[in-house]
Amino acid sequence: MACLYFHIPFCKRICGYCDFYRSAKVQLIPQVLEAMHNELEREHTLLHERKIKTIYFGGGTPSLVAPREIERLIAHARNLFDCSEVEEITIEVNPDDINEEYIAELKATSINRISIGVQSLDDATLRFMGRRHSAEQAQRAVKMLQEAGYDNISVDVIFGVECATREALTQTLQGVLDMGVQHISAYHLTIEGGSRFARMLQRGEIQECEEERSEEEFMLVHSTLTQAGFEHYEVSNFALEGYRSRHNSSYWRDIEYLGIGAGAHSYNGEIRRWCEQDIADYIVEAKYESEQLSETDHLNEMLMTSLRRREGFSLRDIEGRFGAERRNEIEKKATRLLECGVLTKDENERLFIKPEKFILSDIIITDLMV
Repeated sequence: MACLYFHIPFCKRICGYCDFYRSAKVQLIPQVLEAMHNELEREHTLLHERKIKTIYFGGGTPSLVAPREIERLIAHARNLFDCSEVEEITIEVNPDDINEEYIAELKATSINRISIGVQSLDDATLRFMGRRHSAEQAQRAVKMLQEAGYDNISVDVIFGVECATREALTQTLQGVLDMGVQHISAYHLTIEGGSRFARMLQRGEIQECEEERSEEEFMLVHSTLTQAGFEHYEVSNFALEGYRSRHNSSYWRDIEYLGIGAGAHSYNGEIRRWCEQDIADYIVEAKYESEQLSETDHLNEMLMTSLRRREGFSLRDIEGRFGAERRNEIEKKATRLLECGVLTKDENERLFIKPEKFILSDIIITDLMV
């Protein structure tokens, strides 16, 4: 099985925190879409004729693209791959793009899961982040999608915003729960190099969230959502039973994927590849950089992706795939982490991080890597 990812690298406005590859030159959308069709036709063999399990449209802002053009890409994929067992087709949308006309067109497509970038239900926080929508627009957009029959909706929320109050975060979490969605992705604001926030930070115009407050807000998110019946199944993701993101879960389980579009990444079990990120060049010809993964790379990636999930990894699996010496090395590294209680081991020799300690995952993963 494998996955398809289509990167739509366009935004009407660039959010202050964003460092994904994107462009505000929306007039180039038709040319980029045509280039994506060409790339899909040319590069589909990277997946070794695997059956497609999930399809995901991310960005950028895929809701800037007409739904009929999204369906054209899906139809093209169906012609090239065995898509008979596709379980999930997701599109990311912005609240301010949602109206009756857009939803009517979207209902004519194969999309069965919506990921909507709410981020906050506090208008001051939304303005600070540079979002185009208001809290009211976000709530109305979700309601319209539900009234249209969408019953697999994921909402994005951002916490760890230095200028936002705890009350604003509490309001956002409760508001999202009141929406009745099935999945919530909660991300700590990270100031990435190249973003507008990074430049503001360098000039002293903003500050990063203090560590103590980050931990407090993480626990607020964790406790609020889990007490409401959501499973904290991955560092940043919460789902009602049966509604985990199947596409993203595939990334964390070493399943192959083909990324189409400027800035998209691909992985076929042997190499990791990413496309040149300049739109003008991409329209002419997609070019790639790649790396051949060594056994150590595979092991470290397995550790990293497994420990982001509540299931963790099995020492028996490590031994079966990488040998007894590697298992012993990991087990030795894990000893101190187990003793101090940040890592847990069960009776089946499975090592995992309890969800309430996910905020420490980066440190734990780094300590275990070989």
